[in-house]
Amino acid sequence: MLYPLGRVKDPALLLLALGLIASDPGVATQSGTPRSATAAAQTNAAAQTNAAQSGTPLSGAFFPCQLENPVHLTVVQAECTVLSVPENPSAPQGRHIDLKIARVPAVNRRKQADPVFVLAGGPGMAASVFYAGVAPFFERIHRDRDIVLVDQRGTGGSNALTCTQTDDDLYRASDAELVSMTRRCLTDLSHRADVALYTTSVAVRDLDLVRSALHYEQINLYAVSYGTRMAQHYLRHYGRHVRSLILDGVVPPQRALGPDIALAAESALLRILARCRDQPSCAGPFGDPAQAYHDLREQLQADAVPVTLPDPTSGQPTRLEFSSYHFATVLRLASYTSEQAALLPWALHAADRSRNFGPLAAQFLLVNRAYGDAVAYGMHNTVVCSEDVPFFDPRSLDRRKLEETYLGATQVDGLTNICAVWPRGPVDADFHAPLRSDVPTLLLSGSDDPATPPAYAEEAGRGLTHSLQIVLSGFGHGQLTAPCMDRVMAQFLDRGSVARLDTACTRAARPMPFFTTINGPAP
Repeated sequence: MLYPLGRVKDPALLLLALGLIASDPGVATQSGTPRSATAAAQTNAAAQTNAAQSGTPLSGAFFPCQLENPVHLTVVQAECTVLSVPENPSAPQGRHIDLKIARVPAVNRRKQADPVFVLAGGPGMAASVFYAGVAPFFERIHRDRDIVLVDQRGTGGSNALTCTQTDDDLYRASDAELVSMTRRCLTDLSHRADVALYTTSVAVRDLDLVRSALHYEQINLYAVSYGTRMAQHYLRHYGRHVRSLILDGVVPPQRALGPDIALAAESALLRILARCRDQPSCAGPFGDPAQAYHDLREQLQADAVPVTLPDPTSGQPTRLEFSSYHFATVLRLASYTSEQAALLPWALHAADRSRNFGPLAAQFLLVNRAYGDAVAYGMHNTVVCSEDVPFFDPRSLDRRKLEETYLGATQVDGLTNICAVWPRGPVDADFHAPLRSDVPTLLLSGSDDPATPPAYAEEAGRGLTHSLQIVLSGFGHGQLTAPCMDRVMAQFLDRGSVARLDTACTRAARPMPFFTTINGPAP
């Protein structure tokens, strides 16, 4: 992934990472499957037919459905429908695709008229899947407002552009292998999609068609990570319909992501490890974990380490040749959240001092699976190859600086090779222009964000004249699940303004304490 997905937090993730519990695949429910399969299938078929003919979901076309989080631990009850839209807006008589729409109706019967549309990250994650993992943190908002989830074209239930390509391929395959896999994916997708037509510039039109079809005059947007780019471009073109925005882990429109990811990730990791070093309860058992980090990097660059451990999601014995690639994946994904970062000093110490790579390997298996399985890589490739890679010159990169980081230049090189093959799609002429707007906007950042540091939100905020940035010290990417943030967001939406917003509780928020043993943090 070029972008992170945004936080998918679940209280069980720490136990899963430690291998103390396993998820039960038997309780998983197919995402979007109605409770009464026969009746709902008939309703869904009718809804699709009517939508394709009229261009809008008909009143009453929603059917009961369930939304499931990526690790199959929670299910959210909702109502779903589809909207048929032209794949190519310039050829409305051509192929159509169905957009999956899920709505979680407000609890209050006297609900507010303006719902909250939730936009997911990735790019390539479905909004319905993201929401299922974070639904409890929208409960205050959900009392008075509908939550609307539109799986962006190319994701989830909206003609997902899924490939067998994974982050493993990006880091481990040779240039020739990567190009071959990319061509194979394009061939597979060509039967049902023109992949070039899945960019943000096209997707914002879909979003407004959904808003119009559901008869919402104004909407509020919560967006995380890549979704913040989508939200800002929607604001640029359809601002009269936007009442307010919450941008979490902000990507400023004028910035093409890629070369800076490795540098930001390295800086965030070192800040996390320095925080441990500066806390006696953490430094006591572990000393300076940055030393363990550098020692392990050197060891794993020389040779992989064989590890046998129980699979954290199935409990089955698993063997893994833990390499520098696996190490980099753990460091990056664990840096996204303070809950996963809390494990890092203990896991680094175990590997460096006791040659016990089990905790690191368990974290790799868990976070790589939880994030990677949720991404439609074809859609991801279209966005990155159209909106990012063409806007930076790989030849101008400071490769020496990149190679000093744990991610190195591998990611940028891999994306360059993929994008040499992957078609570019339409990008609006104003796409990377600075955005100017007076729509009330809340900008959320974590001081230790490994991909969208606070400086990015500051950059975006310069053109947002009615905005407020909140930076949470010690937190990573995505502040939705941080203490009291649900209260701040609900207050912001109620007021529709950042003026005199009470954010005092966020200044008292603290990241999860570092684990000092397998049993948890020090007393």
